[in-house]
Amino acid sequence: MEYRVIYGDVDQMGVVYYGNYFRLFEAGRTELIRERGMSYREIEESRVAMPVTEAYCHYHRPARYDDLLVIETRVGQVRRASLRFDYRIFRRDEPEALLVEGHTVHACTDPDGRIVRLPKHVLAILE
Repeated sequence: MEYRVIYGDVDQMGVVYYGNYFRLFEAGRTELIRERGMSYREIEESRVAMPVTEAYCHYHRPARYDDLLVIETRVGQVRRASLRFDYRIFRRDEPEALLVEGHTVHACTDPDGRIVRLPKHVLAILE
């Protein structure tokens, strides 16, 4: 997906604040799931939650205000009750220059927070 950096994303030095990359990861993950035929809302309405249990980000180069970014998201690993999403972020006009890469790991839980297997309908869109 593409994302244009806004003023609210940057710090006093004019670069994207490091914590905001996790918001971009979330946007990429949400759009990946939507592109595969389901929304996060639909997953949650089926009484499944996917809380983050691990988050990692490696910063290679800074993104700046008004940069047009490309957020690449893919499913990295699917297990019985968890999954991992991998992310890479580039400037659209400079795709050879990796800005950020990272991943998030998500548990699959019921509404009460108990670990459960990934439901078949969620597995079907993620595998």
